[in-house]
Amino acid sequence: MATRKTDSELVTGVLGKEESCFEELLERYGSKVLNLAMRITRNQEDAEEILQDVFITVFTKLGSFEHKAQFSSWLYRVTMNSSFMKIRARNRRRTVSLEDVEPNIRQNWVGNRTEMFDVDFMSSRHELRDAIQAAVAELPEDYRAIFVLRDIDGLSNEAVSQVLRLSVPAVKSRLHRSRLLMRERLKSHYAQLRADGEVVDTADTYIV
Repeated sequence: MATRKTDSELVTGVLGKEESCFEELLERYGSKVLNLAMRITRNQEDAEEILQDVFITVFTKLGSFEHKAQFSSWLYRVTMNSSFMKIRARNRRRTVSLEDVEPNIRQNWVGNRTEMFDVDFMSSRHELRDAIQAAVAELPEDYRAIFVLRDIDGLSNEAVSQVLRLSVPAVKSRLHRSRLLMRERLKSHYAQLRADGEVVDTADTYIV
């Protein structure tokens, strides 16, 4: 059985004009690039265009890849840059569905009874989803990038630091700030729902 080539070997092969190595990289990372682009843009057509753009970049600019970092980190960075360029070009706000978020991550965003409010008192799951969409879309780009990679895609702090070329402490600091911004915006949304009479009064005791 043939030994599976490492990323480094595939990169060397692509640089040596071996078409099969490029095809293997595409097969290995195509779905990951597409999924990340979808998480950033929330648009299938945009994500497919980004996938094409990213692998054109891989094919034409792989020589700029520094082997000191992992190829996957470089590829993530190219994908993030392409995704945010697409958003800026079309002036579109990014959204994220509640179903994309693991339960423990949702808890980080909305807090709990001792921090902010109990999600059970929201008027509906739909209201919470819309609030999360709006809050993520309003995050500054630098915070949004870290938030998506760390809290949605589940990369480690170390991996995010490689992708974004930041120190681990900087990643932790910006992630903490992004979560605070999310909580504040969700808290404001909840307060508006309560003011509109869409949340039961017994939830009042859970607002910090």
